[in-house]
Formats: sequence, C-alpha cells, structure tokens
Amino acid sequence: MKYLAVLGRQPKISLAELESLFENVQPAGETLAEFSLSNDSSGFPDIQRLGGTLKLAYRIELPIVQFLKTLPPEGKITLGLSDYSVGASAFKAQGEALKLKRILTKLKHSVRVVPNKAPILSTATSFHNHLWTDNKLELIKYGKTFYRVIGVQNIDAYTKRDQVRPARDAKVGMLPPKLAQILINLCGELPSGSVLLDPFCGTGVVLQEGMLMGYKVKGSDLSERMVEYSERNLQWLTKMEGLVPKSAGVVTVEQGDAASLEWQSPIDLVACETYLGQPMSSAPAEIKLKQEKQECRSIVLGFLKNLASQITSDTPVTIAVPAWLRNNGEYERLNLLDEIQNLGYNVKRFRNLGQKDLLYHRDGQVVAREIIVLRKK
Repeated sequence: MKYLAVLGRQPKISLAELESLFENVQPAGETLAEFSLSNDSSGFPDIQRLGGTLKLAYRIELPIVQFLKTLPPEGKITLGLSDYSVGASAFKAQGEALKLKRILTKLKHSVRVVPNKAPILSTATSFHNHLWTDNKLELIKYGKTFYRVIGVQNIDAYTKRDQVRPARDAKVGMLPPKLAQILINLCGELPSGSVLLDPFCGTGVVLQEGMLMGYKVKGSDLSERMVEYSERNLQWLTKMEGLVPKSAGVVTVEQGDAASLEWQSPIDLVACETYLGQPMSSAPAEIKLKQEKQECRSIVLGFLKNLASQITSDTPVTIAVPAWLRNNGEYERLNLLDEIQNLGYNVKRFRNLGQKDLLYHRDGQVVAREIIVLRKK
C-alpha cells in the first residue's frame, strides 16, 4: 500500500524524518511525499509520533466511484476535500467535493460537505471535524489520484505537552515537541524499550517525547535546575493515564557536563539539542558571532568526543546545533562535519535532500537549529 504524507512547515526536514523511518520515500510536490512500509510492518503508520507530518493518507487504487461504494451504508457522511493539484483553488476544490456529494447522494447517503475556504483544509479543520473515521472522511486529490486520510496531527495534545507542563523556562529556549519527535525519529525506528539518551535535556522535551514513543529515557544537564525541571515534567507525564507505553520509563536524569560525564550503559540512541548560545533578537556583530561560535563549537565537539567512547558502532546520534542569521538573510553555520567525522562518526546522507536543507527555523529567527544526523563508526 502506498501512503501519502502532508509535510509540515519545514518540508525538507519532514522528508528526512520519513526517509529515516519508511521505505521508497519520494517527494510529490513541495509539501507531499509518498512512501511505503517494510514488508514486516502491520497496520497503519502512527501519525502521532511523526513531528513533521500534518496528515497521513493512503492511495485509493479503485476508481473513485467504486471506492465511495465501499463506505459504510448507514449514517450521515461528513466529507472534506483537499486539492494539492497544480492550479487548484478553493472554488475547484469545493466543486470537486460537491461532485462527490452528488455521487454519494445517489448511493442513498446523507452528506455534509466541509466548506473550502482554501484548496486545502487546514490541520485544525481536519482534526476538529474528525475527518479520518468511518463516516467522516477527508479525501486528498493530487492530479488524477485520490487518497483517503487516515490520521491528522493532534494539535491539542501538542499544545498541552508544550504549554501545560509544570516546569517551563523560556530563558533557556523552548524546544517544540514536534522538533523533539523529529530528532528522535531521525535516529531511525528502534525496538520499544530501547534506551534514549539526551545529554542536554533542559526541561525534558526530548525525554518526554521519547517515552511516548515507547523508549526508556535517560538525561543529563549541566544545570541542576534543569535536571529538577526534567524530573518534574516526566513525573507529570507518567501520571497521564494511558499515554506512556509499558515499555517506556525513566532510567535516570542526572546533573553533569556532557563533555566529561560517564553515562550508565546501555545507550541505544542519542537525540538532543546542544547548547545554542545566548538568545538574540537581532543578527550579532562579527566579533560577538565569533565568540558564540567558538563557545558552541567547543561544547559540541567536547560532547561528541566524550560520547564516542561510550557508545557502540552504528549507534544513531542526532543533534541540533546553532546557526546564526546574518544581515544578508543567510544563516552562518558551525561547519563541523569534517571534525565530527574525525571523532569517529559517519554523517548520514539522505536521498532527497542535502545537509544544507536541514535547517530548522521560523521566518526571521536569529538563532536557527542545524540538524546533523550521525552514526558511530
């Protein structure tokens, strides 16, 4: 079965996430990608663990009229349509939806069409209308091909995990839960119960998302206060009934310098946002940038050197390091790849994108995150 992913605001990074988890990933337009599952996979992919995917759908292989005949014969149908075709418009999408409604009406269905204010239904519209259930469906049209949506990102759950956690600190930067999921997924899919390490755990966002994926987690941070915050947030998460899989749990959260701390083995995967330097509201002067780069470079390389002796060959490591906005609108990076490889790591190469594409930022954000995906040699 072929699946379709509607990619998030950073489509190249979303594409890298899919490549790390699935097979035969191919871009389909700027914000879509098709992929398939491995032969030993069962069931649908779980969109709630994909930080970079807004909607998941499967390709409808039947003619659309024949597909509509397979819908449950009873109950009112709620129908939404998103059109990603070249030249799509809200008017055309609404017209296509009404055309499908007429077919369903002839099949004796009562139908409500979700109105199109744009060619594409927003994630919020799809989610709050539950357009992935038996009698409530969203169809995606791309050219002459139709897909049926099987999952939509739970935007309310992300907001809760981001903003309702008991311990938050805006001064140290806020790692979005979606980005934390992406960092973990870029390590590939490992068995439930594998041990995830975050050596710069901050308030524990990577650790919480790792637990929700079924991993055992361990974290460390230079700041005792951040260790306390992580512990409080993970305790809060474990009390949310039914969310944390039985395979997950907290191994340890401890205070220590990532450049010298000896972590308890085993370590099956590593995902983290390293030190990003000082918060900035405007592009830094050259002398300030030079100082920031030297400090961040020293911390990142010191950590990776220390880690290399504590993990086994082929252990996946994903890190987010800083990049700074310059006055010309471009981002200046640490340019660490050669030095990282000399420390005993291979840099992962992706089929559909390059390292230059792995830059995570909002428009105008001064300190961006460059994502680097590694494997221990």
